Amino acid sequence: MIIGIAQMNVIWEDINENINKVEAFIKKASRNKVDLILFPEMALTGFTMNINKLVLSEDEIMKWIEKKAIDNNINIGIGIAIKSDKKGSNKYIIISKEGKCLIKYTKIHPFSYSGEDDKYHKGNKILTCEINGLKIAPFICYDLRFPEIFQIASKETQIITIAANWPKEREKHWITLLKARAIENQCYIIGINRIGIGNDLQYNGKSIFVSPDGDILNKISEKETLIIKELNMNMIKTVKEQFDIKNDRREDLYISISNCNSILH
Repeated sequence: MIIGIAQMNVIWEDINENINKVEAFIKKASRNKVDLILFPEMALTGFTMNINKLVLSEDEIMKWIEKKAIDNNINIGIGIAIKSDKKGSNKYIIISKEGKCLIKYTKIHPFSYSGEDDKYHKGNKILTCEINGLKIAPFICYDLRFPEIFQIASKETQIITIAANWPKEREKHWITLLKARAIENQCYIIGINRIGIGNDLQYNGKSIFVSPDGDILNKISEKETLIIKELNMNMIKTVKEQFDIKNDRREDLYISISNCNSILH
């Protein structure tokens, strides 16, 4: 499958300008025969805690993306933020090239250090979808720091995506954790990050494709760009045939330990 990462300069809280950018990326990806284009977290606003800035409804955004997917014959994954009641929802949606919604994932771990947990609802489900015979699971930004959900998702998926607004000051964690999740789960990991300035924070991209054995497959960039890579699914089979660590996981033990009041004796 040919996948494109839209490493986008998200303009702070400017929905109209960001819509124009998204549409330009989609057209470029379509011209380059990309099967699935992936955008960062909150691609239309940046990582805003002002939910009053979320002026487009989920229905309006869905109809727009569905049309773009059909018009450009391309599958689209994009991070959106919508105002649902007194709080918002930080979501990642994947739309098929036929305009069908394949996934509508809500971020499981809001970033409490920025107050996101006060402004946005928490998701409670890990979701997967299938494109071109391959199963994909999306996560969002802070989710990357919680390995348990990756172990669950990788039981059924070959590709896990992490769309982010991950600041430059923590780029070492970004690269290290993406590689670790690929090695631990023996699947492809795709990190989709933004660039630019948002709410006085600097973002420097460093979006990457990571192979099931932890290799970075693309040239790392800090520029606004479309990164395209064709993923070889045979690599997953090869890695697991050589060293399938999931066969040695002791999940019954892990569950029993997690249910104990104390694991120290």
